[in-house]
Amino acid sequence: MSGSQKAADRPRPAPDPAPRNGVDRYFRISARGSTFGREIRGGFATFFTMAYILVLNPIILGGAEDAYGDRLDPVQLTTATALVAAVMTVIMGVGGNLPLALAAGLGLNAVVAFQIAPLMSWDDAMGLIVLEGLLICVLVVTGLREAVMHAIPQPLKQAISVGIGLFIAFIGLVDAGFVSRIPDAANTTVPVQLGGGGQLSGWPVLVFCAGVLLTFALIARKIKGAILISIVVMTIVALVINSLADVRVWGLTTPAWPDRIVDTPDFGLIGEFSLFGAFGAPEVGVITVVLLVFTLVLSDFFDTMGTVVGISTEAGLLDRDGKVPGLGRVLLIDGTAAVAGGASSASSATSYIESAAGVGEGARTGFANLITGGLFALALFLTPLLTIVPLQAAAPALVAVGFLMMTQVKHIDWDRYELAVPAFLTIAVMPFTYSITNGIGAGFLAYVTIKTVLGRAREVHWLLWSASLLFLVYFAIDPLEQLLGVR
Repeated sequence: MSGSQKAADRPRPAPDPAPRNGVDRYFRISARGSTFGREIRGGFATFFTMAYILVLNPIILGGAEDAYGDRLDPVQLTTATALVAAVMTVIMGVGGNLPLALAAGLGLNAVVAFQIAPLMSWDDAMGLIVLEGLLICVLVVTGLREAVMHAIPQPLKQAISVGIGLFIAFIGLVDAGFVSRIPDAANTTVPVQLGGGGQLSGWPVLVFCAGVLLTFALIARKIKGAILISIVVMTIVALVINSLADVRVWGLTTPAWPDRIVDTPDFGLIGEFSLFGAFGAPEVGVITVVLLVFTLVLSDFFDTMGTVVGISTEAGLLDRDGKVPGLGRVLLIDGTAAVAGGASSASSATSYIESAAGVGEGARTGFANLITGGLFALALFLTPLLTIVPLQAAAPALVAVGFLMMTQVKHIDWDRYELAVPAFLTIAVMPFTYSITNGIGAGFLAYVTIKTVLGRAREVHWLLWSASLLFLVYFAIDPLEQLLGVR
């Protein structure tokens, strides 16, 4: 049989559905098996699960003082947070065509507030964030960041997705108050507990529990818009409960109708940064500044990598080689978001794992980002209205999406220990240390170690060796700082 005959006998892939219009064609909505309705629902779901950042980021950054005792204005921080989230989420949608929203990164903002700012001025601290973002962009332009992602074995990519699923489910449980840290954990072997004191109590937790059951019931019935329906219904329930019982323990956002709907944005923090000011800050050595930038770059680098892989895997967007479509553009936009976050004093902006809520609602393209970004833009003026959704109403979505992402675990070959052990550590360390970066680092180090012990070190890509060495430095940063005398 000739080569042409063999080719003719091969099954041809089904052609993509014809796009309905120019927007469909650009975002490949039909081609990815989605619809405008799913994308819109996904955009709303993602916004509601991450809208808490409009409240939490100003609290974290506004609650800290710099080396000179100055504080950032909470109102200006709210404006900066919403602006960066709106602009960068839309840019990711249009340029990256992934349902991946961006906003000020939790964890990174805490590092800025409590580790960096006390050593220098706020302008200098935000300058380090801009510098970190520029370095990330350089890594993208040189192809190094994309190459590292392609060098990761497929089972580890699947493990990252599963680990993120457990992580965001844990975030949902903690945010809702279903799980809490024991205040005096040093005197007990149990670090966390059920509810606030070992048992569930109060209306807010009841709203969360009902929301979880409602979400899973709707998903089991395969109801379109299950996650968004649950958020809306439980927000209404919370509003009714709060009006009747006057509950005061909702947390960051209280489900109460605001006194005013429109608020005026204050752009006073935009552009308030000094790119290299930290290197001349008194009482701060150059080595300390370099280590701070290294920590920021490594955390942002691998947090984003894990999020992009996890979201793309859950959305079924990876190609046959396990690669993310348009990865270079996606990573460059994410690096630019870090620059934008620092330049506006909102801290480093990064891709949000809560985007999985939109994927769970059916979003598969960047069109969903236009909805999410548009809602963040509205939040510049309608913050009082858009922040009435309590965490207890939005958190069930994270638990449900955690379950959906957990299903990726079935694709890991648990009989091959050189893959299964790194996968297990990746999955376990993420939620247990509350960090995507830590989970990826543990998996990388285990992978190269086991491959070496088995005499198969040559099978490990050199980029994984390099990344593992960086993670070794990352995990040993405290003794290294002591050794170098920077403390």
